[in-house]
Amino acid sequence: MTTQPDAVDAKRSAGWLPEQDDLESWLEGHRERVEARGEQVVLHPVIEEFQQLIDTDPIVRMCLHQMIEQVPSTKPYRTRHLDSVEQMLRLINELLTMAPEFGETSIMALPLNAILDWPMGTPAGFAVFRDPRVNAMLKKILTTWCEFLSGRDSLYVLNDSPAGWKCAQARRTVGMGQYEHDPEDEHWGFCSWNDFFTRRFKEGERPVASPEDDKVIVSACESTPYGISTDVKRQDRFWIKSQPYSLEDMLANDDSIDQFVGGTVYQAFLSAVNYHRWHSPVAGTVVRAFVHDGTYYSEADSEGKDAVEPKNSQSYLAHVATRAIILIDADEPVIGLIAFVAVGMSEVSSCVIDSAVTSGYHVDKGEELGYFQYGGSTECLVFRPGAIAEFTLAAIPQPHDPHAPLMLVRSRLATAEAAAVKQEQNR
Repeated sequence: MTTQPDAVDAKRSAGWLPEQDDLESWLEGHRERVEARGEQVVLHPVIEEFQQLIDTDPIVRMCLHQMIEQVPSTKPYRTRHLDSVEQMLRLINELLTMAPEFGETSIMALPLNAILDWPMGTPAGFAVFRDPRVNAMLKKILTTWCEFLSGRDSLYVLNDSPAGWKCAQARRTVGMGQYEHDPEDEHWGFCSWNDFFTRRFKEGERPVASPEDDKVIVSACESTPYGISTDVKRQDRFWIKSQPYSLEDMLANDDSIDQFVGGTVYQAFLSAVNYHRWHSPVAGTVVRAFVHDGTYYSEADSEGKDAVEPKNSQSYLAHVATRAIILIDADEPVIGLIAFVAVGMSEVSSCVIDSAVTSGYHVDKGEELGYFQYGGSTECLVFRPGAIAEFTLAAIPQPHDPHAPLMLVRSRLATAEAAAVKQEQNR
């Protein structure tokens, strides 16, 4: 059984990219801002390094040029915002000292994704963003931007102007009253944009469901249900239109794969203004915890022109994007081994595992495991066959509801099978 989104769901916004008109307005403004600075702007060393790769690698250079040239005229863009590779590098260079601003009607949460939006969906673009050399450079660029977003200079967006995150509408959109902050401080007590992005809930805001009942599995993230698949295969063609899960690829060929063959995968996605920390869905002992490097802007070309909508490639991204993989041996023996996969998406590819979460460490149900640093993200929970009795109604994807409710972090997600049922299955 598979419950996954259809074309209706694929066009819903998770708040990472604005609607087309607002997207184009932002791109036009960004381009004008860069052009106004003139040609004498000094490129950041990481952009110069990218330029050197392009200049010295003929395949990379060819594909990047083709990626821009191939932007189809039939796409719903009023104007072409990318004319050359050199211009693209300057647009990216400008981002390295910018932090995301709030928008009254829309939020540009993935500005680099916006610059690369339609080129990502061209034949050359699909190839470019799967190239290890390009992904190595993108990792350096995103690391550089993350350093800025983790510094005090990024706090300029925490103000009460209409574009600031302290304005009344932003406070309502974020639900700031739920989060720890100092309302008397100029920047609410945060030391950087990333500090704000990874803000914590106040004590008591997200209680752990049934903390004493090990059969109750809780939501690892504050997220919207995306898909539930059962009888998952060891290896499958995750790149085709239906994007089936392939355990070998999702779990980076981990030794635990055999235990999950025939099991269940639950996937959900996080929105731009949600809580971005992860919590353990069960009480248990950490077996392994590691970050597996992957792609950053690769999309499922089986989706055609719709691939550039980040949500349309959610299942695909779980197999190829940079992701944190945490394996936990649950205290409840019916559940047994469980895998939590935190998938970085586009700019949100910095997956940070808590320093305490190492092999042999015992986690309580609902205990923090780590977090996404800025900027789109999705999560998967992988269960052994026979572990799940039922998912709660709130965990069932609602593809036709553009306002589907969130699965609150640490709320009841699913219930494990009774031991008697498990034993009967094993006879």
